[in-house]
Amino acid sequence: MRDCIFCKIVAGLAPAARVHEDELTVSFMDLFPASRGHLLVVPKRHFSDILGADEASLVRVAANSRRIALALKRALAPDGIGVHQLNGAAAGQTVFHYHMHLIPRRMGDPLGLHGRRQASELELAEVAALISEALLGIP
Repeated sequence: MRDCIFCKIVAGLAPAARVHEDELTVSFMDLFPASRGHLLVVPKRHFSDILGADEASLVRVAANSRRIALALKRALAPDGIGVHQLNGAAAGQTVFHYHMHLIPRRMGDPLGLHGRRQASELELAEVAALISEALLGIP
């Protein structure tokens, strides 16, 4: 999809602080994080939402979400991790490319899926490196 920002990130045509990549998915930091460490797990193929996604992509997004959640726990020691997926504008979806949000949470954090301020490239790159390193050795 020419106008899809996630497709552009997958193709390397738009910048992103990448955490993990395999043959079916890419994981990268959310540009407007709801908390430090908020990232997205995205299939490389374009699907508008879960309803159109193929089974292989769904399974890989779920499996990588689990692995990366373990890495988030190891790297940032949050009190909890929100795992969220939205389908359609009425559900709060803002980018119409199927994706999973992983949001580290601390007790007392306000709940929300989208942050109000854009994180700096340096901040995102630093957190991405911490999470990527923590992924090593997680099956």
